[in-house]
Amino acid sequence: MEQRFKKEGKYTYFESGEGIPIIVLHGLMGGLSNFGGVADFFPKHGYKVVIPELPLYTQNILKTNVKAFARFVKDFITFKGFDKVILLGNSLGGHVALYHTKMYPEKVIGMVLTGSSGLYESAMGDTYPKRGDYEYIKLKTQGVFYDPEMATKEVVDEVFNIVNDRIKVIKTLTIAKSAIRHNMAKDLPKMTIPTCLIWGKNDKVTPPEVAEEFHKLLPNSDLYWVDKCGHAAMMEHPTEFNRILLEWLQKTKF
Repeated sequence: MEQRFKKEGKYTYFESGEGIPIIVLHGLMGGLSNFGGVADFFPKHGYKVVIPELPLYTQNILKTNVKAFARFVKDFITFKGFDKVILLGNSLGGHVALYHTKMYPEKVIGMVLTGSSGLYESAMGDTYPKRGDYEYIKLKTQGVFYDPEMATKEVVDEVFNIVNDRIKVIKTLTIAKSAIRHNMAKDLPKMTIPTCLIWGKNDKVTPPEVAEEFHKLLPNSDLYWVDKCGHAAMMEHPTEFNRILLEWLQKTKF
């Protein structure tokens, strides 16, 4: 995927395919490559997949929060000239999708949330490992997945580098506090657009009851479970994730 990143102005992003744009929003510890399965699959089925790099660590500390990232996404959609989009977010990316839809609903016709934050933030502290030795970081990273083998050296290295970079740690904690402040529980009942919830049955970061709560509060939502799966269904079970999402997109007539 890296070879296909575009850089235009302040935006770095991946883009492939033609059709309704599916804007993919990554999480705090997750790079764009986590969505490789989505990026390869949906352009073949008549959708445009666009994955912008969120400015988690590059903006002023005052713009390091859920609200500012939602504005960044709005500006990106305007920059690209998209008229109607579907937002797909994992973890923090799901929270940004929700806040964007609250603030700027005009162009969002659908949402896909997987392991999204926005309701349950007490787990967030556990997902940001403190600075420590490599084995500790590896153990914490493995806990994000059902299958610990998913925490490859590349994935662990990425997390290790973040938690040992003082500025990134400060910004990570700033984002975590912002996520707690921007709880979406009161906003969800007003969001009537079709929403697809795809959740790992073994997610320890945003457990299954969080998915149930999203499903209860979002009036036009469908909930799908992925078995033997942790916090990142699109990484652990890309085939199943894509099958569920395509089925939902076709059912919803997108």
